[in-house]
Amino acid sequence: MSRVARVVAASLCASLALLPAPVPAAATPSVGAVFPTLARNLVAYYDFEHPVRGRPELERDQGRSGTDLWLVNGGAEMRIRDRGGHALVTRQVDPATAGNDDWKAGVYAADGVPTLRAFNGARQISVLGWFKVTGELPALNSTTPAPDDRYNAVGLAGVLSGDSDGHAVRALLEVIDVAGELRVVALGRRVDGASSQTFAASADWREVLPRGRWVHLAATFDFDTGEMALYRNGRPLPGTYTVAGDPWAVTGPPEPDRASPTDPAGIKIGGSFPQDTLERNPCDCRMDGLMFLDRAVSPVEVWAQYHWSRS
Repeated sequence: MSRVARVVAASLCASLALLPAPVPAAATPSVGAVFPTLARNLVAYYDFEHPVRGRPELERDQGRSGTDLWLVNGGAEMRIRDRGGHALVTRQVDPATAGNDDWKAGVYAADGVPTLRAFNGARQISVLGWFKVTGELPALNSTTPAPDDRYNAVGLAGVLSGDSDGHAVRALLEVIDVAGELRVVALGRRVDGASSQTFAASADWREVLPRGRWVHLAATFDFDTGEMALYRNGRPLPGTYTVAGDPWAVTGPPEPDRASPTDPAGIKIGGSFPQDTLERNPCDCRMDGLMFLDRAVSPVEVWAQYHWSRS
């Protein structure tokens, strides 16, 4: 752990009041690094250092839920050495064919994944992780005949809704078209089958996720207040909500407002449909230290986690 991280940890644990000091923009994820105040709410955590014994296509959850992750189509080959340990590789395999061969990761059950019950009726959710874009994005659309047609989004990591077919989400980090411009967004849905809300970063997505560089992203979702936030390398990302009004229907009783009382259908990483029935929004990326929590991480904790997980 760096000297900066030790200072951050000591200050935060003492008072949860910390003013950040400038740090270099470039950073590298390290392995197994979870800031202490986050551990209690860490539902699922994947560092890609823990293949399931005898099942290398599965990654063991280091969070409290024990939700092992399926490395779809690529299996053990999706774990590669990258600065600080192993990282996950996700990618489109054949853009010219409407098949099911993209490398992505996740878990899926149409009736809900019981180990993810912490997100059943959740008041808050956070998704954090390290991401490095390695290819040209968004990817070519393998589901349409046009040879130059591209998807309108790039899937990063998220928790599916309770009624999801493998695409619809409760809480998601992704890149998506917003009014004709690609933006890094937090996309959340409080009620299964109802409207979603999107908080979109103001900056061009290529500034947020420059190709070939590791970036730490975080998204927080508060289903009671209707508030969402995005962070890059520990700092808040300025942005705007894309849906006017009250799409989560949080105004009025009963209180507090929570997500639907259903177990999520799973987790999706690097693209949709983790059950491998369809291709959608693949990410030519590397990922590491993916964290899914059942509360909204505070700004100072995002800052601390960023430092804590740097090598």
